Amino acid sequence: MNKWLRANKGFLLFLALFGIFRTAVADWNPIPSGSMHPNLLEGDVVFVNRLAYNVKVPLTDIVISPTGEPRRGDIVTFSSPLNGTRLIKRVVALPGDRVEMRNEELIINGQTAGYTAQGHGIETIHGIGDLAAVRVDEAVGESRHTIQFLPQIQARRNFAALVVPPGQYMMLGDNRDNSEDSRYIGLVPRALLIGRAERVLASADITGNWMPRTERFGMSLYPKQ
Repeated sequence: MNKWLRANKGFLLFLALFGIFRTAVADWNPIPSGSMHPNLLEGDVVFVNRLAYNVKVPLTDIVISPTGEPRRGDIVTFSSPLNGTRLIKRVVALPGDRVEMRNEELIINGQTAGYTAQGHGIETIHGIGDLAAVRVDEAVGESRHTIQFLPQIQARRNFAALVVPPGQYMMLGDNRDNSEDSRYIGLVPRALLIGRAERVLASADITGNWMPRTERFGMSLYPKQ
């Protein structure tokens, strides 16, 4: 065993450093579900900047030092406060914001988000089939992005006003009626933030023919407005 370790110490050191890099500096995150439709698709692999918000002790949620503040509209990977599952959602409300939802419309600090129709799409739900999805642009302050609704299914389209406590964030999926987000798992403490998703590294149609979607390679998740 000792002989094998000596013979492979360079490779083992590489693996250790690579593991530290992935858990402390940068990472990639496969998208397994449709909760961020239409902006992220199943089979996308996104680049995650782990230094966007915090420097952490590798392999832990212990924050050594903050490096930046999450902004409304950021797409963030984080550990679910409910069960620790890694999730990816969009930040919609920051500490100190007063936020509520009425009939799908977000109201933040007394200002109703702006919604502009963008057309329709098709959403395939396991056990249900193909549904018509309504797509709109949602604008809150400087944050603007496309989301979609699925009027045919039951979802939490309302919640009472609440003030986001210090050090916590409200996360919602862009696929509003098919997302397990802060309406179900609660607000997300800063220590559970993993990083900011920046762009799509690669993509394949894992729900269809498994062909690469080369048009998505390198795509920024924050197109210029």
